[in-house]
Amino acid sequence: MIAAAAARPNPSHRTEAARTRLGAEAVFRRLLLVSKALAGQLDFQTAIQAVSVELAEILPHDHLDVCILRRDLHVAYEAGIHTDWSLNERPLPVEGSPIRAVLLGEAPFLITGDAMTDPRFHFAGAFAHPIVDEALRSRLHVPLLVRGEIIGALSCSSRRADLYDEADVETASHVADMLAPYFFALRAAEDARRLAIEEAEGRAREEAFREGALRLTEELERERQRIGMDLHDLTLADLTRLMRRVERLRGETALSADMLEPIAGGLDRCVRELRAIIDDARPNVLQLFGLAEGIEDFLGRALDGAGIAWRLEDAAGGALHDLDESLRVALFRIVQEAVNNAAQHAEPSLIEVELKREARAGGCHAVIEIRDDGIGFAAREQRKRVGGIRNMQTRARLVGAQFAIARRPDARGTLVTLALPLEPLGAAP
Repeated sequence: MIAAAAARPNPSHRTEAARTRLGAEAVFRRLLLVSKALAGQLDFQTAIQAVSVELAEILPHDHLDVCILRRDLHVAYEAGIHTDWSLNERPLPVEGSPIRAVLLGEAPFLITGDAMTDPRFHFAGAFAHPIVDEALRSRLHVPLLVRGEIIGALSCSSRRADLYDEADVETASHVADMLAPYFFALRAAEDARRLAIEEAEGRAREEAFREGALRLTEELERERQRIGMDLHDLTLADLTRLMRRVERLRGETALSADMLEPIAGGLDRCVRELRAIIDDARPNVLQLFGLAEGIEDFLGRALDGAGIAWRLEDAAGGALHDLDESLRVALFRIVQEAVNNAAQHAEPSLIEVELKREARAGGCHAVIEIRDDGIGFAAREQRKRVGGIRNMQTRARLVGAQFAIARRPDARGTLVTLALPLEPLGAAP
């Protein structure tokens, strides 16, 4: 059995003089010093270094290490000789550890008189070259146990052959019992620090991305407005002049009205469509009067000609009017997308937009709801609208707003909800 094999030193290496051993009382005092040495050590490396000094008389060693399990990996911390077990930049797989039998609970301990030749330490894939490189012959390994769980192992190694025996196993186990709770706490603290750092870095990256994307959105909005102004000042003016010349031609030439009518009609249609594009690109009412007024103006322009009834209710008490312009524009664009999607795909007879202020988890929120009484999310329609939904989700995420889209509770259409945090509860006047 593995346990029985682990318990026996290799008998072929008992050629060195027996070492001097301390009495039981001296060992006990030394163990107390080990416990004292641990106090105040805040990381694995300084802790194992302090332990190494106090263990020298009761467990003589050239190399002392503790390896700590992290799922299927392990990290080593060394005192005395430093090897690739701790100098490796990344944690190593447990399956490649020369002491995997202890780490996996397959053996209660490992002891050998010469690990250089002991086959238990050398197998396919074993990370065992430090044993050979540093001539670590005598080796002793015991598990670190916390509430029956193996969290790692304590290892003593010496270049002297046949140094350890079964009495040393008992001493090493006492030391391991003292170290295990302390190292368990260090591991938990280190995991908590690592998690906190990762979360902070993640939040920083997300915030940097959000701010960068918001600045990009603002630049795109400004460019969109610049294009709108150029279209107004140049293209629309040119088309208007062309329409006037066509009108003059009607009275100054022998061309019949029927011949000029298609040209005049086409120009008129181009002018109206161009004005709609300019209005979308340059939401003047929004900038001049506020979000509610901008939405109301858009609803009239977008839906009156389409035969769709609409209703706007502003119960936000000015909360949306006081937002920064970039936030107002972003919210306006989301409303615009939601209304256009509903008008084009949901076959509604009525679209309602409600602005309000309400308390939600985390504080006060400005809330916008867009409701329609259309066909909702039929499979075919959902495929058509997915691009617009993603656009709305992205815009909402960039300004820190919560976005939701679902069937209305009365199953008579779709409800789009935007919730933008304003301030913590209790901060509002």
